[in-house]
Amino acid sequence: MKGKIEIRVTVNGEEHHASVEPRLLLADFIRENLDLTGTHVGCEHGICGACTVLMNGDSVRACLTLAVQADGAEVETVESLGDSENLGSLQRAFREHHALQCGFCTPGMLMTATDMLRKYPLETEDEIRVGLSGNICRCTGYQHIVDAISAARDERNKK
Repeated sequence: MKGKIEIRVTVNGEEHHASVEPRLLLADFIRENLDLTGTHVGCEHGICGACTVLMNGDSVRACLTLAVQADGAEVETVESLGDSENLGSLQRAFREHHALQCGFCTPGMLMTATDMLRKYPLETEDEIRVGLSGNICRCTGYQHIVDAISAARDERNKK
């Protein structure tokens, strides 16, 4: 098809081939083409963090990343962490520490926290807060989110 670009992207361990418009955003590709609606689109300016996914192990804003930029990449969305029947450890910590209210920011918070937990010791609450500074939550006041990430860190450190 003229004007479209062929891409191959692995999302949550499953390889996908698609023909996409060059201007298609990764968030729209994930939500519309793959029907993975856990990635939320909030501000569409990369400020709120609701669209955060991991691409090749690094957190990125899916509302600022073009789908063609993900060609050949490995992408992880919030769906990769678990589901309602089998929550991942970070999801369980969020539930146990009441780290969500409306839930809109939660997927982005979970993916940012996943990235942080994989890369950093997160020894203090301040380090966690700095790591979350690119994600906006309008409901929780952040303390419960910090508590949940601290609990997940403690669980990680026991292993």
